[in-house]
Amino acid sequence: MRTQTRWSLSVFSAVLGLSPLAVNAADDQPEGFIEGSRLNVLARNYYFNRDDRKGQSSPTGNGYSEAWAQGLIGKFESGFTQGTVGFGLDAFAMYGFKLDSGTGRSGGRGSFNMLPVDDDNHPADNYSKVGGAAKMRLLDTVIKVGDVFPKTPVVHYGDSRLLPESFRGATFENTSIDGLSVQGGRLHSMSQPDSSSLRDGFATFYAGKVDSPWVAYFGGDYSLNKHLSVSLYSSRLKDAWDQYYFGTAATWPVSDQLSLFAGFNYYKAVDEGKKLLGELNNNIWSAKVGATYGAHTLSLSHQRNNGDDDFDYLRQSDSIFLDNSIQYSDFNSPKERSWMVRYDLDMQPLGIPGLSFMTRYGKGSDADYSNANAVYMRRDADGNPLTDQRRWERDIEAKYVVQGGSLKDLSLRIRQATVRSSSFESDLEEFRLIVEYPLAIL
Repeated sequence: MRTQTRWSLSVFSAVLGLSPLAVNAADDQPEGFIEGSRLNVLARNYYFNRDDRKGQSSPTGNGYSEAWAQGLIGKFESGFTQGTVGFGLDAFAMYGFKLDSGTGRSGGRGSFNMLPVDDDNHPADNYSKVGGAAKMRLLDTVIKVGDVFPKTPVVHYGDSRLLPESFRGATFENTSIDGLSVQGGRLHSMSQPDSSSLRDGFATFYAGKVDSPWVAYFGGDYSLNKHLSVSLYSSRLKDAWDQYYFGTAATWPVSDQLSLFAGFNYYKAVDEGKKLLGELNNNIWSAKVGATYGAHTLSLSHQRNNGDDDFDYLRQSDSIFLDNSIQYSDFNSPKERSWMVRYDLDMQPLGIPGLSFMTRYGKGSDADYSNANAVYMRRDADGNPLTDQRRWERDIEAKYVVQGGSLKDLSLRIRQATVRSSSFESDLEEFRLIVEYPLAIL
């Protein structure tokens, strides 16, 4: 991959015209439809509590959201039929049911998104989704058509709630060149984590629903060697935006105990077609440096949005590869500058394998909506654009994965976040307890 080359959507369209679409490369998969098949079930128990200290900004009006639910996520991935061209099938069935929540605690239709809610904010007792995709392998290219789970910096399915997000459309991935993975796709609907429908329209985190007929993406990741990699992607949310991404990551082993690392991420977003989200000309970047010494990892990152509007991305997706996009805050407001320090502790070198801790603190300043377009504009009580906005977030996480016995791979994770801000964001306390038990049935 040449890092100075911008892969335009016109090139992407030409590629799509020449080859079918897919998601996962089939390298190292056993030959045969049955021989290469896998069936996995993930049992996920999720407790989520969000206490909004500025209660008026909560969708239910009381500033408090709470839900406890159980999810079952079953995924089947077949192998490919033998021959030069192989065919296969992927399918999934997901089911979530409420253990505890209520009308006043459901989170409404805001970003809480644990369970479906009706017009009275009453959470559903249960919900489910079933889908699948046909796939084909031709040499080193795998093509999928149906319900897919893309994983790129510009379109990446989200998995931070009870059930994962999915998209419907067509994708491809090619791995013909050693160290290079090229991906592309065109998707015409998405399924939010709290929705049974697989044909929801598109929505973004900061602008809400967008009447766009499709999103397309194209790009690739290239490992120059085991210590240096680069990524380059572009995407188009039709009639809303074109996004371009460049990223790189590097590591430097100094000794058996010490290694240094660094990374850089850059996005540019410009308006497209009908400009459904207004005029856009944003660029945002983050840079990170750090070191790992034995069980300890310490990193420092800086992030800056040079645009006049929020840097936006698909709702509840993980399509934002910025270092300071963390549990609640993205630190992506117009003109916002942020710093973050993070510390990780892996207890395995200290004799407790499977146990890890993480804490981080991020602080943003200088957010300024003076020149924001009408879609992203935020104003104070007097109707003036918000300026000089500030916020900080502190996260703490502990995770343990059982290493052996009948409960092997059972994981328990505790996540806590504290957010404080000026006028434009919430003050909140957030607590999550997530228990996952994966079962490999086939």
